Amino acid sequence: MQQDKLTDVYTVTRLNRHARMLLEGEMGSVALSGEISNLATPSSGHWYFSLKDNQSQLRCAMFRGNNRSVAFRPKNGDQVLIFGKVTLYEPRGDYQLVANTMAPAGEGLLKQQYEALKQRLAAEGLFDTELKQPLPPHPTRIGIISSPTGAALHDILSVLARRAPHLQVIIYPSQVQGDIAAAQLISALETANRRAETDVLILARGGGSLEDLWSFNDERLVRAIAASRLPVVSAVGHEVDFTLSDLVADLRAPTPSAAAELISRDGNAQQLQYQQWQQRLQQAQRRFIAQSNNQLARLSARLQLQHPRQQLQQQAQQLDQLQARLHRALKQRLTQAQQRLSNGQLRLQHQHPASRLQSRQLQLNGLQQRLSASLKAKLDNRAHQLALAGSRLNAMSPLATLSRGYSITLHQEQVLTDTRQLQPGDAITTRLANGEIVSRVEQVLHQK
Repeated sequence: MQQDKLTDVYTVTRLNRHARMLLEGEMGSVALSGEISNLATPSSGHWYFSLKDNQSQLRCAMFRGNNRSVAFRPKNGDQVLIFGKVTLYEPRGDYQLVANTMAPAGEGLLKQQYEALKQRLAAEGLFDTELKQPLPPHPTRIGIISSPTGAALHDILSVLARRAPHLQVIIYPSQVQGDIAAAQLISALETANRRAETDVLILARGGGSLEDLWSFNDERLVRAIAASRLPVVSAVGHEVDFTLSDLVADLRAPTPSAAAELISRDGNAQQLQYQQWQQRLQQAQRRFIAQSNNQLARLSARLQLQHPRQQLQQQAQQLDQLQARLHRALKQRLTQAQQRLSNGQLRLQHQHPASRLQSRQLQLNGLQQRLSASLKAKLDNRAHQLALAGSRLNAMSPLATLSRGYSITLHQEQVLTDTRQLQPGDAITTRLANGEIVSRVEQVLHQK
């Protein structure tokens, strides 16, 4: 039995591959926090670094397709939260972690929780466009759920007073930050639905960090908004802030002031409708992306152990090493080529055709001058011939005859050549060199 075991001898490659599959199959994906050190960013775009704490360190790699989505530029000494997969780099037998996401340690955990809850609620259909209620076209009472001392409430009331002073406003006070904020927001939302004294609700708060806005990502609040019988407009934070309350609400306004403008309409109902269409389109896009991400995650899990990405990632590390060697070799070859080029330029200067080109240019200039003189002589000769022909033609012109004292007599635009063409009383025109004479015939004398 012992002898049979000894006959199954592993190669190093086989052992490393087996160890990698065991690590990936047993550990899978993990979240890991620590301090970045030994960060390297080669031209391939991949990142290589170590993650360490007070007692240990771990080699890590983050490939270009994943690190493009990192919102900050990491550096040595940064405390980060990483989500990735434990594996083994087979060519060197190095145990390492391949990172998929990276965030600063302070807010990274909240972002992970946010994304996980968003995907789960999206898979339930809680953000579907079909569940959105239309806003009332002509509201008369507006409910506001917000802090009674916050700037968000002041902004909304200022806009409503300016644009629609006839609207009645009912305020449902609540904390908007802190441990009990979510419970108070839910209570205010339930109170507004129970009383049913408004046409629409605005859930409002000013801007802040992800931690400041965390109450509006509370799952209980999100489900309460989805269950609300009254339409809810979410106006949480600034335009760049997004919470789960924004996704589940019937309409998301970029700021509290914008929420007041959308509801008060200011006589422009189409603007609100366009905003709703835009929000629904964005929500449909986010839902499609979330569903696609879920499907991708399921397919990735099925291919995790045998996916060719594993070999590609390890080969990418080998490629970075080979590129470094290639860069040094190319630099040496380039230096040699530049030396040969300098030697060739020196030889070329001794046989440069510049002198021959200068001689040919002088010949060309002489030919151009001769051609110009020949063309001018021919043009002058043709001009002289034209002048002579004009003189001969002018001498033969009837107008020239008139200038010598002769005249032409016409009757009905016809030249008179016989007295029998006229009768007493006919009008005739006599053309002289400098004008015409119009006269009438009194008597016609025929020559016998």
